[in-house]
Amino acid sequence: MAHSILIVDDEPGIRQSLTGVLEDEGFAVDTAASGEECMQAFERRLYACVLLDVWLPGIDGLETLARLKANYPDTSVVMIS
Repeated sequence: MAHSILIVDDEPGIRQSLTGVLEDEGFAVDTAASGEECMQAFERRLYACVLLDVWLPGIDGLETLARLKANYPDTSVVMIS
């Protein structure tokens, strides 16, 4: 978990760009396109950090943040827009 990052953004180009940079730096990266996918990803594994877009379809970034902090308080979250 120490080097695991989840990127949550509805724009594929943003997910791809951030994944490439972070993987080059040695991080294990997964991606999700929505708040719902983010929460499903956490059912499969824990992440040290989440890069979370504010504007998402369905559950928006702020609601996703609230759910993450309620269920996974030790996970760091960086909001992006």
